[in-house]
Amino acid sequence: MPNLSRNALVARLSGTTKGEKATVAGNLRLLAPLEPANGGTVRLNEYWDIVAIDSQAIELLNCPLPDLEGRDFWEAVPETITELYQRPTLKALTTQHRYAFVAHDRFEDRWIQYTFRREAADLVISIRDVGSSQRLEQLLEDSDRYNQLLFEVNPNAMWIFDATSLNILAVNQAATEFYGYPRSDFLTRSLGELFPDGADAGLLSSLDAAAGVGKGAPEPLLCKQQKRDGQPVLVELACAHVSWEGHRAVLVSIVDVADRHLAERALRRVNASMEQELAKSQRDLKSANRDLSAFTYALSNDLQAPLHAVNGFAAILSDKYASVLDESGRHFVNRIRASTRQMAKLVDDLRTLAQLPQLAGAPAVVDLAPVCRLLIEDLRRHDPGRKVTVEMEASLPLWGDRNLLVIALTCLLDNAWKFTSKKSEGWIKVGLQPGAEPGELVLRVSDNGSGFDKAYSDKLFTAFQRLHSSAEFPGHGLGLAIVKRVAAHHSGRQWAQTGATGASFFMAIPQPASVQVLSPNT
Repeated sequence: MPNLSRNALVARLSGTTKGEKATVAGNLRLLAPLEPANGGTVRLNEYWDIVAIDSQAIELLNCPLPDLEGRDFWEAVPETITELYQRPTLKALTTQHRYAFVAHDRFEDRWIQYTFRREAADLVISIRDVGSSQRLEQLLEDSDRYNQLLFEVNPNAMWIFDATSLNILAVNQAATEFYGYPRSDFLTRSLGELFPDGADAGLLSSLDAAAGVGKGAPEPLLCKQQKRDGQPVLVELACAHVSWEGHRAVLVSIVDVADRHLAERALRRVNASMEQELAKSQRDLKSANRDLSAFTYALSNDLQAPLHAVNGFAAILSDKYASVLDESGRHFVNRIRASTRQMAKLVDDLRTLAQLPQLAGAPAVVDLAPVCRLLIEDLRRHDPGRKVTVEMEASLPLWGDRNLLVIALTCLLDNAWKFTSKKSEGWIKVGLQPGAEPGELVLRVSDNGSGFDKAYSDKLFTAFQRLHSSAEFPGHGLGLAIVKRVAAHHSGRQWAQTGATGASFFMAIPQPASVQVLSPNT
């Protein structure tokens, strides 16, 4: 833009001629700061010569003080600013008393605001660094662009309507695809056209209610939306008050939940069916528990009494009438007594297996060594002719239910005693060892008995499963099943190993972190 003659502009502004300007005398004065820390002041005479200036203005003009003498204001600012703003400023001040503009100082990379005020024949210019304001405005503009970008690329269908007129102000691409309307057509729609059943009234009420209790947004609303082809679709609608291009508006986001709704209905039907099945299973379980209680009562009372009677009469025959019985008769009587004892043992084990949960008590640290010694003494007393060496640690501390641990140890020792019966010199070893899992202890009972076939090891702990005939080793196959039940009660496990020297049986019991129980051999 070409520069105007300075004298011509001055003449337009103040009516002073070139000859009159030459008579003006004025020395440059340094003003005390008149503006805040980020502002300065310059005073001009009617010819636009600088007659007074403060230090802040000098710093903002980036011009040393001696160079300002004899210059008018437009010579003190950067040339680009003069080119852009001299003509508009002079023109504006011919009709108004105040004018301002903001210019960018590229050399200093800062934004400067110049404000001109007429005071009688003089001009006062306020100069202020507005870089922070400009940066904030730029951030706001960037934020608006970023929000618009997020709105446009969001995969959820979104649209915005004016909170007063209810006219739709904006719509994103996902919404145009969901509803089937072109963007230009969508923006001509009213709020009610998208709600086939008048649910827009419910939406507005929920917005007002949320605002009334101080919430920014109401709870998501389950409603129907009307597509372009007239098809209603079930959606979950969320909304919130926003400011959009100067409008008090509401942002709406919708998610198609038709498939989810159908899936939930199917899930509810499945749940209802499962609840019915569960209720039936619970009734069946209660019935089975009642039958088990009746069976246990029969074992404890109805079966025990006849067995005691048979065994008692057989004992009388053996004691009082042995002289009149021949060898075959005495053999038959002994067979009867042996069978009744085996039957009584079976009844006891069945009752123990059935009543195991009722026998449980409070868990604690139990030393199984004294228990083991008493059980071995009892086995020797009933079978005094046996020669069996027992190796056992002095202390066997194990955390668990005392009643159940004693039952399990009894079964394991009975098992070892029985399967070493054909050895001229048998041995049984009892000990504790660390388990494979952290904090786990394992009760181990080993013997040099007949062992078992590894192919059938998975059947060892199943009730009534026997790997040897009753003629070879008497028994009924419940002892190890009881051990398995005790291990399960303690959230533990059990297993067995066999080899050329016999077999070993293990029962692992988790030990709580608060209880420090260690085997002596660890």
